[in-house]
Amino acid sequence: MSNCQHNTAEPLAQDNIFPHGSFISRNMRNRRLGHQSGVIWLTGLSGAGKSTISTLVEQTLFDRGYLITVLDGDTMRAGLNADLDFSKQSRQENLRRAGEVASLFAQTGHIVLATFISPYQEGREYVRSIIQNNFYLVHVEANLDDCIDRDPKGLYKKALSGDIENFTGIGQGYENPNDADLIINTSENEIETSANKLIAFIESISSLK
Repeated sequence: MSNCQHNTAEPLAQDNIFPHGSFISRNMRNRRLGHQSGVIWLTGLSGAGKSTISTLVEQTLFDRGYLITVLDGDTMRAGLNADLDFSKQSRQENLRRAGEVASLFAQTGHIVLATFISPYQEGREYVRSIIQNNFYLVHVEANLDDCIDRDPKGLYKKALSGDIENFTGIGQGYENPNDADLIINTSENEIETSANKLIAFIESISSLK
């Protein structure tokens, strides 16, 4: 029982909070599962293919025995983050909450595919600072015109007509990451090819060897 990771020396500053530790370490979980846990953060414009790729990758790696889950931006906004709008301040809070959730999953052995537009470098660096270990940034790149043509959720049509404000790519900018661990261009590659690129990347970084 001496390996318990409780931190009981001092409470956190806010409201005397004492984070609860566990006798089961992250490394123990990883060894049991046979792979490293971590967070694969997929950034890119709406319609670039982040969620579509992640769903295919999740299915394939689950079938291969990986403990893997998709943490989707729209799913978060439908529940935990339903109180947030799309202002820059709310986007920052959206990423903070998402980063904390993704970190909790990774600590318990999951490979997390986090699909968030996360348009600003500052926000992505903030998420990296939350997750720290085994954080990987993947830029799912696509031409804006291709994203508008695809428009799988009809959001670009609404943004272009003025029904949605602060929509990334139309009313709000997107900063291409300069520190991506992997770039997948879906304007140049089919979805299956793009998914296979991500699968190969994940298998390379999650090996315990």
